[in-house]
Amino acid sequence: MAFLGPETQGANVTDKSLAEHLRVERYGDFWLTDAVRPAQSLQVVPREGYRLDTYRDAKANFEVPVLVASVSREKLFDVFLDLLDPLGEVVDVVLETSHDSAGNEHQDLFREAMDLPVLKSHCCDFEDLLLNDGCTGIALMSTEGPMEVQFDEHKLLVIYAPNLKPFEAVLLEHRVHRKDKMKLLTEGEHLHSTEPAHREHFDQLCYRMGVGQAFERVGSGDW
Repeated sequence: MAFLGPETQGANVTDKSLAEHLRVERYGDFWLTDAVRPAQSLQVVPREGYRLDTYRDAKANFEVPVLVASVSREKLFDVFLDLLDPLGEVVDVVLETSHDSAGNEHQDLFREAMDLPVLKSHCCDFEDLLLNDGCTGIALMSTEGPMEVQFDEHKLLVIYAPNLKPFEAVLLEHRVHRKDKMKLLTEGEHLHSTEPAHREHFDQLCYRMGVGQAFERVGSGDW
């Protein structure tokens, strides 16, 4: 497994203290996936919860409420699947990859109109990739209204919607609580991890999903 970030410069870790830090999976009751680690300086300590904000695009004169959730590993995938239900029966799909990129850049690959049960089945088949690869993300957009759920490369859950109440209800069912002052892992230095097999599995997921052309969308930046 290779960690990608300022402390490792994309190399396998050899420094003993850093290697020990990167093996830490648990911070209190919060378990990380293999995809990402806080930097050794621990500017942000990972914790569970969600907070509300507003996404603003000044150029497009556009703003929308946004919810960002950090969920412990043992229930993260189940929460992700349940958050898709408010989107409706058919969704558009964006697969995000930074496998062939440097820095914070990533590419979005787009597929229109997939039945939600089919989409969930594909996600379940690639659960390990979606949870543990720090270079893979997925976003689902409703075809019924302006709603989007992202499961990003940091394994944060990001929801854009005019009405966030149905998504908050899902989080509360899973005992993920609102914490307005919570800092996100992305707001401090952090390291992504990946391995060669993940790149191959991402290609398989693209084929299964039938994704195609590159696609740019509003709100695809880091939190």
